[in-house]
Amino acid sequence: MTTAFDPVDLAGRTLANRIAMAPMTRSRAYGPGHSPTDATVEYYAQRASAGLIVTEGIQPSVVGQGYPDTPGLHSDEQTAGWRRVTDAVHARGGTIFAQLMHTGRIGHPDLLPGELRPVGPSAVRADGQIFTKQGMQDFTTPDELSADEVRTTVEDFAAAARNAIDAGFDGVELHGANGYLIHQFLAPNTNLRTDEWGGTDENRTRFAVETVRAVADAIGASRVGLRISPSNPYNDIQEPAPDAVYRTLVRALEPLGIAYLHVLEATPEVRPFTLGLRKEFTGTLVLNPVSEGPTGHDALGLVEDGTADLLAFGALFLANPDLPSRLRTSGPYNTPDPATFFGGDERGYTDYPALATASVTAAV
Repeated sequence: MTTAFDPVDLAGRTLANRIAMAPMTRSRAYGPGHSPTDATVEYYAQRASAGLIVTEGIQPSVVGQGYPDTPGLHSDEQTAGWRRVTDAVHARGGTIFAQLMHTGRIGHPDLLPGELRPVGPSAVRADGQIFTKQGMQDFTTPDELSADEVRTTVEDFAAAARNAIDAGFDGVELHGANGYLIHQFLAPNTNLRTDEWGGTDENRTRFAVETVRAVADAIGASRVGLRISPSNPYNDIQEPAPDAVYRTLVRALEPLGIAYLHVLEATPEVRPFTLGLRKEFTGTLVLNPVSEGPTGHDALGLVEDGTADLLAFGALFLANPDLPSRLRTSGPYNTPDPATFFGGDERGYTDYPALATASVTAAV
């Protein structure tokens, strides 16, 4: 029986186990030009026992930033900063993919330099607010991308992917979930276009497919993953009938030979759909399963029964840098502190103790 602690081949690279660190925004890119810091290096190196680390969302362009102090991969300065991270992870035997995240309409002009404004497939404002340096502010109506600007945005992803490889990453994951730009093209309430980028199921998947294809052409398909979250209402997304568009998407991805498909389940009702995608997509499936709390030990059976090839753990990995070892023994686990999830210093970032350290501290 295959377990989550067995090695797995990921598009030609052997991972030590089937436990992935899910991408998690931390808003601590305090280095020059939104680049990683010494603390970022330590944070990821501490978690190198994961079979696969997927970084926090990294913007592929200046206009792709939607939150304060999130990192980029569109400058030489940022690329050099990430090289320090990948070197540290590799020195501890880890594998690390950069998640490229363009937030699209999810953002605010106050987070962008000069006259830049958030952009999207259509000029549809998200309901809700965003945190800025000036506090919480309402989302604004994004500028609709022209056809030429859509093509430029695709190339921005490809250029950032090339920077990721220059920075030493083993590959990249494109963030097509959680209501960000790629997801906005997929969803019918955010994509009202009638040109080649919207309208039909095939046209609404075109941006995702063309971006994956461009990135695969730039760095090789075996270095590319895509994350999706069908029916996820986060960031004011409405997908009442996602089956057709996501099946169209997966069928278009299948011949490209990408490294993996990463599915984030937002609700329990999505599981049958996940199983359907599992049959459609013959490559590696990474699953971030639905859970009432942080994904934990109970989810390991999803590898054993073949539902997924790898399992992605979020908050529990944030709080437990040695999570694979803790999962093997069913804990104990450090408790994640939501007050330190975004921004701040080393507290709730690099100061969660590993199991051996925690045991010594308890004994004292």
